[in-house]
Amino acid sequence: MIEQFGLPLLLTTIGGLSTGLGSLASLVFTDIKRNQLSVVMGFAAGVMIYISFVELLEEAMEASGFLQANLAFFSGIFFMMLVDFLVPHTYIAEKILHPSDQDMEMNAESGPNRESGDQQEVLSAGLMTAIGIALHNFPEGIIVFISAIYDIRLGIALTVAIALHNIPEGFAIGMPIFYATNNRKKTFGYSLAAGLAEPVGALIIMLLFRGLLTEYVVHLALGFVAGIMVFISLDELLPLSFKESDPHQVTLGIITGMLIMFITLNFV
Repeated sequence: MIEQFGLPLLLTTIGGLSTGLGSLASLVFTDIKRNQLSVVMGFAAGVMIYISFVELLEEAMEASGFLQANLAFFSGIFFMMLVDFLVPHTYIAEKILHPSDQDMEMNAESGPNRESGDQQEVLSAGLMTAIGIALHNFPEGIIVFISAIYDIRLGIALTVAIALHNIPEGFAIGMPIFYATNNRKKTFGYSLAAGLAEPVGALIIMLLFRGLLTEYVVHLALGFVAGIMVFISLDELLPLSFKESDPHQVTLGIITGMLIMFITLNFV
């Protein structure tokens, strides 16, 4: 089993690690302004919306049918609405921003946090982006893993493409988290965790569901994840992006995110 699945698992890990690599770029911007962050969050929304409609939902419709794929898509939207209602992500953001005294001593070296009124909002949006991208990476890892087992050349090609478009995703996660926490370790850690959903997805398939997962189910999952990412973009990222920011700059960020995804998907 190790010989058969070792290389496919390694490929999914490489793709996932590139999300953490993308977050390192966000650490360069040590003094980012709120209006600049809004452009980045618009960029993240553009990335997620473009991937959802152009890649994920399209593949789901081609493989599963228009009706089934769209049912999965809207199921993802309503699922994320329920999660957004039940999971107190603003509370989680508050706990990250204001840890215990012991944690504050351990994190003292990272410098003082920014004391702006929208810190919690920004961190909440960053965490939701990380969740959305992690859920997107999960079936992505499954696809790379299964493709590599079928044809290792196909698996390698998919890994290169996924790694390149995971880098801007990592940047989109890292920027708001670093803005809110001013903590490099947390920024890299959350981004890396979102990326490692890819090998986790492959591991689960290898160990538990190898005989149950069909191509039909995988593609329905893509439609479901597309719905999740669209909801996060419309409910979290875009409202916060346009808040107290130049709408033309935010729109440019959205278009740039879509354009970069187009380039990586079409030319790689």
